[in-house]
Amino acid sequence: MVRLSNNLVGILNIITLLLSIPIIGGGMWLSHQANTECERFLDRPVIALGVFILLVSIAGLIGSCCRVSWLLWVYLLVMFLLIVLLICFTIFAFVVTNKGAGEVLSERGYKEYRFGDYSHWLQKRVNGNWNRIRSCLVDSRICQRLLDDNNTPVEDFYRKHLSALQSGCCKPSNDCQFQYVNPTNWTQTPTSTMRNPDCSAWSNDQNVLCYNCEACKAGLLDNIKSDWKKVAIINTVFLVFLIIVYSVGCCAFRNNREDNNGWKRYP
Repeated sequence: MVRLSNNLVGILNIITLLLSIPIIGGGMWLSHQANTECERFLDRPVIALGVFILLVSIAGLIGSCCRVSWLLWVYLLVMFLLIVLLICFTIFAFVVTNKGAGEVLSERGYKEYRFGDYSHWLQKRVNGNWNRIRSCLVDSRICQRLLDDNNTPVEDFYRKHLSALQSGCCKPSNDCQFQYVNPTNWTQTPTSTMRNPDCSAWSNDQNVLCYNCEACKAGLLDNIKSDWKKVAIINTVFLVFLIIVYSVGCCAFRNNREDNNGWKRYP
């Protein structure tokens, strides 16, 4: 009679096996639909993750249902390493996203972002890959919604809620004191200050805007910080699930060994 733990491992691995199919399909879809560097960068990791989950699920399924002890042992080893890696990544994600936040401005509906406020590790990664990231941001047309609102009065624009990327990349810093023409067109005035290096980096060219600004990099880091925190929370829930599966798998492995030893004693 197949024991309960073996059945549970089999059922859980059938679920994860079925989940791996849409993950692989999504990665293949991204590879065909990719129009930007960001999308092309994402497709391979997604496919690799799906294939990994598929292979681990098959190993766990065969090892538990067919009572193949060595395969179940490999499955448990991989699960253990995965749990350790997820714990390390979750702790790391919380640490590197602990610093940095948008600056609230008086009489403004949006915040401004300072690159130096964020984790030094994230700053180095963004600086080292900025040319590719910048190309991706331009291709994604994140400022297009602001371009559609060319007739927005200045008072309405100042009250407008902008995303971190729009605030950092699509308009000049508030320090510059440029005169508003439209959401993506600003002119220097006699009172403008150039103490902030982002002021000289600003251009009304729609393909340049503030994509070369430190504020644009800071807006990206704020997005990364928000996304990584969400991932860390999801990882925590997933870790609980993996630990439960791993514990049940250990019981199934012990059952397999006991049954194999019993068969050896009673041929």
